Amino acid sequence: MSSGNYNKRDDQGSHVWALRDVSFDVMPGDVLGIIGRNGGGKSTLLKILSLITHPTEGEVELYGRVGSLLEVGTGFHPELTGRENIFLNGAILGMKRAEITKKFDEIVDFSGVETFLDTPVKRYSSGMYVRLAFAVAAHLEPEVLLVDEVLAVGDIQFQNKCLGKMGEIARGGRTVLFVSHNMLAVEALCKSAIFLDGGELRTAGRSRDVVSAYIKSITDASAMFADLRDHSGRGREATPVMTEVSVVSAGAEPSVIRMEDDVTIVVKFKSRTAIRACGSFTIKTDRGERIFQISDHFSNQLSTATATDSGTLSCSISRLPLMPGRYVVDLWLDDFSNLMAPLDWIANACWFEVRPADLLGSGKLPSAARGPVFVSGKWSLR
Repeated sequence: MSSGNYNKRDDQGSHVWALRDVSFDVMPGDVLGIIGRNGGGKSTLLKILSLITHPTEGEVELYGRVGSLLEVGTGFHPELTGRENIFLNGAILGMKRAEITKKFDEIVDFSGVETFLDTPVKRYSSGMYVRLAFAVAAHLEPEVLLVDEVLAVGDIQFQNKCLGKMGEIARGGRTVLFVSHNMLAVEALCKSAIFLDGGELRTAGRSRDVVSAYIKSITDASAMFADLRDHSGRGREATPVMTEVSVVSAGAEPSVIRMEDDVTIVVKFKSRTAIRACGSFTIKTDRGERIFQISDHFSNQLSTATATDSGTLSCSISRLPLMPGRYVVDLWLDDFSNLMAPLDWIANACWFEVRPADLLGSGKLPSAARGPVFVSGKWSLR
């Protein structure tokens, strides 16, 4: 299954393949997770399966109606209202008007956009758009549901609703293919998964085993320092401004981070034009669970800094409150002159390891399985 697009070059170097030699079977009632770095071929695979893109070689065999939720905006007409788009999508799936009407109230209730139902969807926020699009795709009873990472646009509560709905769809005997960077969601929802890397099928099998292989590939490739110039985690529409990142400890050894060490994340950048740099980063567990985010969007500490085309952006964290383990850093770099759109962003930019320390003076620590954050307290009894 292949499509001439952007990854592996062929033997003559004249073509770049987005996917090559990717073969797998998915049975009715299966939920298959599809994971990998940005540019690995995940979205191209879903476009081929949804018949938006035709494979250059190979073939796809699909049985039943296919509902897809790919990029924000796919499948909706911007000039039509939410109500009209529900009926339009149902007609595209081959459903009769009576069938759509029967599901209509359930779709609206799930999406939570009832107030704006008769507003053209071009006026919807990205979150509203995704809520309605998922509600339509999930409730109009396709035999196969394809879901890309767009669920990340919604809030946590809605993401949980979507995950629950996908599980319900699978239990009803229908099939779900789920692309996500959230490894916890993949492990919870999917019995099996595939790992795409550079357009090739690297690993397939039980979701936990495949996720472990993917995590190892990330952590092997990008330790406490990473060159960001050609980083595979960069967003598709990002402007490549960030050039390198490092995580540095203020402890006795800069390359060793122990519990409650002071830590600095350092990002170098170089832009074609002068920017007023604004940084953000998210710390995650090695399975993709977000722990906390720090952003100068909120503190405005650099909002009056002079614009420059290159520099070093640093953020220091006092007494890093993490349990022993491996952690991953997502990076964003914005321009204070235009905060409406991110300038550069990279998922899984680098990782670091926190080592244990006897902070309680007892030689004991709670198990990391109880949570990734360390908090000590003072006990008293009267």
